[in-house]
Amino acid sequence: MSRPVALVTGGGRGIGNAICSRLAKEGYDILLTYNSSSKPAEMLVDEIRNSGSDALAVKVDCSNQGEVDLLGIHPWMMRKIDVVILNHGVYERVDAKHMTMKQLQTTMNTNFNGAVHVWSTVQQHLTPDARMVVIGSQLGTKGSPHGADYSASKAALAVWARSLALSVANEGKRVNVIAPGYVDTDILSGDSEEKRAQREHEVPLQRIGLPEDIANTVAFLVGNDSSYITGAILHVNGGLYLP
Repeated sequence: MSRPVALVTGGGRGIGNAICSRLAKEGYDILLTYNSSSKPAEMLVDEIRNSGSDALAVKVDCSNQGEVDLLGIHPWMMRKIDVVILNHGVYERVDAKHMTMKQLQTTMNTNFNGAVHVWSTVQQHLTPDARMVVIGSQLGTKGSPHGADYSASKAALAVWARSLALSVANEGKRVNVIAPGYVDTDILSGDSEEKRAQREHEVPLQRIGLPEDIANTVAFLVGNDSSYITGAILHVNGGLYLP
């Protein structure tokens, strides 16, 4: 009996890396994409293979339709995809009042357009009960003075995902969104000790989230225990933001 397959975009590092590791432990073979982090992606593939699952890393710039189209004809698609995790994205801190159309278009093309194109490309290869999780952000609801382009892209993702959930529910497929708060990834790597302490103090649970916190939520949303949940936006932020 063949193992289920999970496709994880942006799976090379950070949250995507943790998601790949967790889903491999859940019994999935992992097809992950990366754009610039080839070394961590390949190291992750080796770790997954050593644990007993199969894995493959493929370079895909999700803002490039041609590269996404090639993903759609990848040999792994012949196996059918059980789970899709849309996790790729870019975040360049830009003051909202100085944001240019070029900056907005670049971010939207990767974070939103790229996600929609991945879905459009792989949907014909999905199993009848496929599950998809979109990694959004709390900023897609609350906004950000230094990330209007990022916030807009994540807001668009969330509304699109909920619309898609309604569209495919009668087929047996489920689509949900996770909106993380502060997570200990490269985005926060430039924080000073004082800034990090400030972030921790802001969070009611008094800590910055780990990539594994998001991966654990993904595992729940693609599993049987969440079989009656679709179109949901789960805010995983330690109480930092309660919409």
